[in-house]
Formats: sequence, structure tokens, C-alpha cells
Amino acid sequence: MKLDLTRLENFIFEKISETHLPGLSLALIKDNKTIYKRGFCFRDLEYGLRATPETLYGVGSVTKSFTALSIMQLKEQGKLDLDDPINKYVPLELSSEEKTVKIWHLMCHCSGIPALAYAEAFIRYITGAGGKWIPIASPEDLYTFMRDANQWALTKPGQRWFYLNEGYVILGHIIEKVSGVKYDDYVKKNILEPLNMKRSFFRKEDVETDGNVATPYIITRDGECKKSVHPYGVQADGGLISNVIDLANYIIMYLNRGKHGENTLLSPELIEEMEKPRIKLPLQVFGDDAYGYGLSIIPNFLGHKLVGHGGSVLVYTAYMGYIPEKRVGIALLANGSGYPMSQIGLYGLALLLGKNPEKLPFIRMEKTYELLSGVYETYKGTMSATVTTKNGILQLEIKDKYVDMIIPLIPEQVEGEVKKFYTIQSGGKLPVEFIVKDQKVELIYERYTMKKVSSL
Repeated sequence: MKLDLTRLENFIFEKISETHLPGLSLALIKDNKTIYKRGFCFRDLEYGLRATPETLYGVGSVTKSFTALSIMQLKEQGKLDLDDPINKYVPLELSSEEKTVKIWHLMCHCSGIPALAYAEAFIRYITGAGGKWIPIASPEDLYTFMRDANQWALTKPGQRWFYLNEGYVILGHIIEKVSGVKYDDYVKKNILEPLNMKRSFFRKEDVETDGNVATPYIITRDGECKKSVHPYGVQADGGLISNVIDLANYIIMYLNRGKHGENTLLSPELIEEMEKPRIKLPLQVFGDDAYGYGLSIIPNFLGHKLVGHGGSVLVYTAYMGYIPEKRVGIALLANGSGYPMSQIGLYGLALLLGKNPEKLPFIRMEKTYELLSGVYETYKGTMSATVTTKNGILQLEIKDKYVDMIIPLIPEQVEGEVKKFYTIQSGGKLPVEFIVKDQKVELIYERYTMKKVSSL
């Protein structure tokens, strides 16, 4: 089946328009080459500079896969073992329920310690979005910050997934201890250079010498794009700056089971170890969604195993994903936080598989919300209400001059003519129904029946 690029381009244009994303760059990969690359809209709004496939963006937590790959390289060289306790390498005792945290626990976010949110606070403070000042400029600063972290542990290591940016900072320090070089120097020599990723950087001075860098933006709740800065203090957990052409080479290496051209970065066996589901994710979209070593795994994405990772440093967002069996992949980068890059990525991967992306769960839900959104009225317009989507949740709004009633609607069953939701009232569960017939929509809420009279 021929790849429908027009459909993908239209989808991207629609979503970046809706969410006010300034710019986006995209690359599609099949077998050993990039089969499509394009930039959408602006890398800089003030100067009207367009985004291109070569444009640099922060990749956020996609960096974690580079960190995990580095750990696996050191394992292959016999310089560390994934079962080593972290205090063998760094001056920090991490444990939960008398069980010591090991390297592999940090690699798949199952240390038992919930997110301590250092990165979230740091990024928001640096970019001007608010947040508390967290003075962490080195691993040693992080160890001081984490001195009481064991008191926050909730489960034994290996039992439950808690995304822990701090864990990847520790892994970066372990890489430095074992290799004897700085983290960014190690990644450059052992990953970036063998993959010909010549325009992928960690340091500000390197980025500033490049002529094609996306301006970072914060997109406000009102849709305004405010120029901001990249948080350079983040490194092993999310500090890489790259472009989709370089990331395409990175994906090709995974599709080739650790090889790129004449260079072998890791054995096929250890690549597959990275891609094994290790710990179940709390958000289950496709069923059995899991996390491996620095990579997310969807075992059944439209009948195939999907491996990937998203990333965000607020002012840049990213996604890379690939399907080993079909040897296809996608890389996406944007200079703001708008429509999720992961969802655009899944849409593109569905098209690469020759599947209908409209069957993806989030697309079906978006279409349903779009159909149900609008202005509703009771008998003869005695009362009106609005149904709208806010932060991915459908809500019913009944307002007058003095009072706003905002009622969240949680979906239960959205297939068929009768679409069932519920809300919480007086500590109980109140059913809410939408009846769709012949493109007309009727809402049943508590004592009221309302008919949709217009779209938003």
C-alpha cells in the first residue's frame, strides 16, 4: 500500500494549528534510509524563519535512551553489571523496604521511589514558567537533594513504575565513573560519532555556533507563544539537542539491531534486552504497555511491537518510535508543548504500516469529543449549557452572571449511538448520556434533557 503523505501532512497541520505550536520537524524511516523529511511552519516567529528537517530542537527524555544505551555498552565491555547496587559507583544509598536499588531499577524507573520532581521544578524556573528554585548543577548537588529520598519510597524495587528523572542523572554519573570521561563526551564518542550525528549537542556553545536552531517557546493557556530558553542544566535525563535527520540515523541503528553502516554500537542480543517489557506502565492504551531499558514498549500496536520514547522540556517536545518487525520508524521534534508528539508519531507509524490511523484509541476519542462538543439547550431555550474539551477531558459548563458550574465527564462507553459518561455528585456516581442519531445530539444530565443547537 502506498504511503499517504498528504493524510499525514494534513493531520499535522490541523493539530499544530489547534494547539498553536510554532514549528515541527519530521522524518520517516523505512529499512536503512529516511524516506521522507519535512519541516512545518516556524522555527522562529519573530524573524519568520521556517522550520526544516535540519532544525535543532531539545529532544527531552528521548535522551534517556542514549543513557540506557551507554550503560548497555559498558555492560557489554564487562565494566559494570546491571544488578550492581548503585552505591557501588556513587555516594548515595537508595533502598526501599530493605531492598537496595540496582542499576537496572533506575533504567526502567522501578526503584520504588516516586518522582521527586527536581527536573520539573528546574525546567519551569529556568524557562520562566514558575516553579521552585532547585539549585542542582551537578550529581553531587543531586545527592544532597536526595538524601532523604528513601523516606518517600512506596514499594520494593522492581515492583512498580515511577518515572524518576533523578535516576537517570545518577546513571549519567555512573557512566562517568566507569568510563572515566564526562557523560556528554562519552555519548559523543560512542554513539553520536559512530552514527554520523554531527549536529547533535549537549553544550550551549556548540548549539550557538549552529545556524539552524529552533527558538524555544512556552505556549500559554491562551495560546500565546512566549519566547523562552532551553534548560541547559538538564543532561543525562533530557539534555540532548538534535534534529530529525540525526535521530533517523539513531532509529536505523535500532532497526539494524545495533549496527549502522560499518559501525556496531551494541550486540543484537543487548538491543533486544533494552526492548523487553520490564515493568507495566500505569497508563494502558493498547494493553500491556510497558517500559524497558530507557525505552517504552507497546507489545501490540495494531498487531506489531512498537518501541519508542517521548520527550519534553516544556519549550521543546519530541518523539521517536520504531517497529522492529516492519523496519519502520518516525522522529518528531517541535519548539513548544502543544499536541502530543507521541500521538502524531503513532498516527504516522499507523500509515507506515498501511493501517487506518482513525482506529487509534486517541483518534476515536478525539472524534467523539469533537462530535459532542457544542452549545446545548433545554426545552424552548429555557437553559443553555456548553460541552467542551479541556486538557483531554470532556466537560459540561453551565454558567450565568454569578456562578460557573464546571462538570467533568468521564467516559465509560463511547461506541454506538448512546455514549455513556459519568460525573461525581454528592460522593456518588451520576450517569450522563449523549444520544447521537442522524448527526443530531441529545444530552441527558440529571433532571435535564438538552439538544445540541450549535457547534463551538
